[in-house]
Amino acid sequence: MLVKRFSDAQKYEAPNHWDVTGLRLQGFEDGGPENQWVGYSQFLPGGGAGPDSTPFEKVYVVLEGEMTITIDGEVTTLAAMDSCTIAAGEERLLENRGNHVAKMMVVMPYPGGQRP
Repeated sequence: MLVKRFSDAQKYEAPNHWDVTGLRLQGFEDGGPENQWVGYSQFLPGGGAGPDSTPFEKVYVVLEGEMTITIDGEVTTLAAMDSCTIAAGEERLLENRGNHVAKMMVVMPYPGGQRP
């Protein structure tokens, strides 16, 4: 078992994201998960990501606040404890349209499918 304390989580920069702080909760370390990593994103009001896509699926879980996701012109707002799966190649736009910080967990496979 690998325990990683929140106080030890490291910041990471995600491409094409703005007004967000990302922390890596699990992944990319010896003894960590082999197939996926887990991030924690804190989006300021007006913060977001995209529009873009990745060649692998990802799961978003909103922990606090609300995040609005636009895919193919369809707008969906996720509230606390709502989640969604974004398919590989699916272009999405993520936005915090509210006035509170939105906190979200992200689970996605490593590029290439295995821990580097």
